[in-house]
Amino acid sequence: MQFYPLTVKDIRRETRDCVSVAFDVPETLADIFSFTQGQYLTLKTHINGQEVRRSYSICTAPDEKDLRVAIKEVENGLFSTFANRNLKTLDVIEVMPPNGHFFTEIHPQNQQSYVFFAAGSGITPVISNIKTILKNEPESYVTLLYGNQKVSTIIFKEEIEALKNIYLGRFQIFNILSREHTESDLLNGRLNEDKIRKFVRFVPSLLHADHFFACGPEDIIFASKNVLTEHGIPEEKIHFELFNAPKNVTKKAMPEAAVESMATIRLDGLTLQVPVEKGQNILDAAQQFGSDMPYACKGGVCCTCRAKLIEGEVEMEANYALTKKEVEDGFILTCQAVPKTKMVKIDFDIK
Repeated sequence: MQFYPLTVKDIRRETRDCVSVAFDVPETLADIFSFTQGQYLTLKTHINGQEVRRSYSICTAPDEKDLRVAIKEVENGLFSTFANRNLKTLDVIEVMPPNGHFFTEIHPQNQQSYVFFAAGSGITPVISNIKTILKNEPESYVTLLYGNQKVSTIIFKEEIEALKNIYLGRFQIFNILSREHTESDLLNGRLNEDKIRKFVRFVPSLLHADHFFACGPEDIIFASKNVLTEHGIPEEKIHFELFNAPKNVTKKAMPEAAVESMATIRLDGLTLQVPVEKGQNILDAAQQFGSDMPYACKGGVCCTCRAKLIEGEVEMEANYALTKKEVEDGFILTCQAVPKTKMVKIDFDIK
């Protein structure tokens, strides 16, 4: 999957430390950059002579015809600082076509209930999903639990309020603030495991939803997943998008069965063979060989390096992106996949 040069057509200041960036997509690339709600873009540029790649979620709905991502500035974030302080309209950024699976299929005849948990910039793919569901499933209902520090840090605040007014009775939102007092104790504090349990007690209908989505830092992912699992919600109803690799996770030791291997890689219709050292992951081996593979985070989070394992065996050191079904279907994260057989064959072109 290659990168394409896209021109920045608009930069909008969403909060003090967050901008949304829209790209001009030429008609010739319209099909390539068509997207599904909840997907993300991998961006590439050079900052201070260094190539930098980052993935950011699309914050618009497909029918808005606006390819836009939100980028929140984080401390020591090279790309996010650049985007918030230096990026300008008419600048050109290398962009990979949309990717990701943080969504369910939309059907106009659906009569479903959806619950979303988001914290901070985790709202980005969430609002894309919410807008799409509300417009295209007129009999479905959406609930959003959204955690922030203060009212002033709520990304897309006005847009979310507008959606609430447009879809009265079908969209309810609970803003939980950790550094600003509200009249309701339920809405004060952090959106953590205890808070979600309180919501479940006070709003038991939340557990009757057909699908649950969680996005943001690891705390919100694990908190929501733990509470939902405790109440018997099946795993296939829980969808999550992790923005960063979990902290304080000890890297696995080299798999005992790791061997030197030869990896046959198919990408964009071309096939190449790459030698892989014992204990080395396939992505690093390909880069060392001089091949430009699709990747962004290299932490097992973003799924940009996802490929189908056709032959051989591998062991993944970490996986925070692939669903259980994807793993069962043979998909791997090449940035984490260490070969356990002398020959492996993978295909990036199978989706």
